[in-house]
Amino acid sequence: MAYEVAAPKYVRLAQTLQGRIEDGTYPPGSLVPSENQLVQAFGMSRPTVVRALDLLKRDGWLESRQGFGTIVRGRPEVVEQKGQRGREALERAESTAPGRLVEVDQVPVPSRVAAALGVPQGTKVLVRRLLIEEDGEPMELSSSFFPVGFAEGTSLADSAPLPEGLRAHLEARKKIRFDHVTERVSARLPSEEEAGLLALSPGEPVLSVLVIACDVSGQALQVADVLLPADRQELEDTYRLG
Repeated sequence: MAYEVAAPKYVRLAQTLQGRIEDGTYPPGSLVPSENQLVQAFGMSRPTVVRALDLLKRDGWLESRQGFGTIVRGRPEVVEQKGQRGREALERAESTAPGRLVEVDQVPVPSRVAAALGVPQGTKVLVRRLLIEEDGEPMELSSSFFPVGFAEGTSLADSAPLPEGLRAHLEARKKIRFDHVTERVSARLPSEEEAGLLALSPGEPVLSVLVIACDVSGQALQVADVLLPADRQELEDTYRLG
């Protein structure tokens, strides 16, 4: 059984502050509110605020300048190198992807997807499942989940591959805007169906990248479970040493 664990308070605060940097509330070169102001504004303890600021400094969003305070640096270059699996799941056009659409259906929501979408266990959700292949060998299984009612006014329930990415399709049809993506990477054993599609041997694990795409309010618009055969992938990330 998989359990979803809420992010610590300091991580959630860091994500909120990062969002304000990205939307221009705290533009590059500006001063971040003081620790006292953040404690009062968010009702969190000083140690929580300090840890959140330290996290953003470590990742290159903020820097401390003696005599000035904490300054916004803006979006660090290394951030652009992260989240590529999530970006592909949102922006890849199904009709031109190197693979095939293997399923479009209403299915009982998986437990970890239910928590991300904010729907009760057992709820039926719409899934679009895309199998990516390379030289005839399956390399990735991307399953995108949506609340059933969310498909109204779109082609999400159609069995034909979409000519544009899911993000572009939804933003055009539903007049919504994707704001940020959270990715959770874990290892697990695939279901029998997943193992068959990925041509895996019994007991062979997969890497699961759970991609949660939200609007500016934090409401999940799409959740994708991207499965990668562990022996056919090389994942690379770049991070800043602080």
